[in-house]
Amino acid sequence: MWAGRHVVLGVSGGIACYKSCILARRLVDAGARVDAVLTESAAEFVRPLTFEALTGRPVVSSLWEPGGALSHVRLGHEADIIIVAPATAQLIARVAQGLADDVLTALLLARTAPLLLAPSMNDEMFAHPATRTNLDTLSRRGVALVGPETGALAEGPSDRPGRMSEPETILAHAARLVRGGGLAGKRVVVTAGPTREPIDPVRVVSNRSSGKMGYRVAEAAWERGGEVVLISGPTALAAPVGVTLRLIDSTRELEAAVRAELPTADVLVMAAAPADYRPSSPSASKRSRMEGALAIPMEPTEDILGSTRDQRKKGSVMVGFALETGDALAKGLAKLERKDLDLIVVNDALEPGAGFEKDTNRVAMLGRDGTRKILPLQSKRAVAEAILDVVEQSFGR
Repeated sequence: MWAGRHVVLGVSGGIACYKSCILARRLVDAGARVDAVLTESAAEFVRPLTFEALTGRPVVSSLWEPGGALSHVRLGHEADIIIVAPATAQLIARVAQGLADDVLTALLLARTAPLLLAPSMNDEMFAHPATRTNLDTLSRRGVALVGPETGALAEGPSDRPGRMSEPETILAHAARLVRGGGLAGKRVVVTAGPTREPIDPVRVVSNRSSGKMGYRVAEAAWERGGEVVLISGPTALAAPVGVTLRLIDSTRELEAAVRAELPTADVLVMAAAPADYRPSSPSASKRSRMEGALAIPMEPTEDILGSTRDQRKKGSVMVGFALETGDALAKGLAKLERKDLDLIVVNDALEPGAGFEKDTNRVAMLGRDGTRKILPLQSKRAVAEAILDVVEQSFGR
């Protein structure tokens, strides 16, 4: 989404300036055109030449430099978004008062672009009533905020907010602000990952699902403005920014979590891969290999989409997944009808580059209305965007 976007990155003088260099690089790598605007104190922490090297563009640091006289007006109008990271207590106070005593504050006063501030300061400074009042004032004016977080500060450990959010978190909040919220006001429930069924206290029956597809859908839905709940089985993935994460282990727990969320869900994306079978009688103790061959009686697990059908909110959009081997489209179409879905995403587990434990996928999307779209092999994030495009269109009908 950042390809061709124009981002103004404002940097005020705090130790977190080093993170701003990483943020600038992330934006450039994503295809954005980045103009860095530094305060005089910021240039004491990180030299302007660093940002010029990272962005490939001249840095603005004074109203008095060549071309700087009207740069604050031009950049404030041209940008798709202005991000100030770090936003120090002093910068926040000056912006709240409407001061324009340097190039960055003048730009923020003249701007028409959306503004995202990433506060960064000592925890006592952040907790001070003056800072809290200034932030409340800016919020009422429509300024978006991200952070601060708890964690180590320049002066040592802290268990209170003050530390600037990480570049990836800032980037996610900026994306949500720029995209405009196609799912704003919608509650989106996404399931992801495998489930595990116990054989004994040590061993389980599970599958190869990494959870990557569901996590990509959750992060994309949040960036589109949705209120996102991610119900996840065991994975090694970090929780996407902004989502509410609910962890489950077994298929029975997954069914209970979906049942609890469905009555208020506008969208369900069932990207999890629940185990289809579980041991009928799990052992209470670990069985030793010395006991020889092991036969485990198995029984089917819950049909989550089928058993929770009566919990669905009227007018909601239901999306399922079908990972098949052989006749994938036919099996997916049958599942679409059997589960009473609006959309099913079908892929072949044996196709190179697709399926479990990959960063890419090649899917077909089959709609209740008879539509069929075959996507090329692409990143799972790109697949997530395609799925959510269909979901948004469903609400527009």
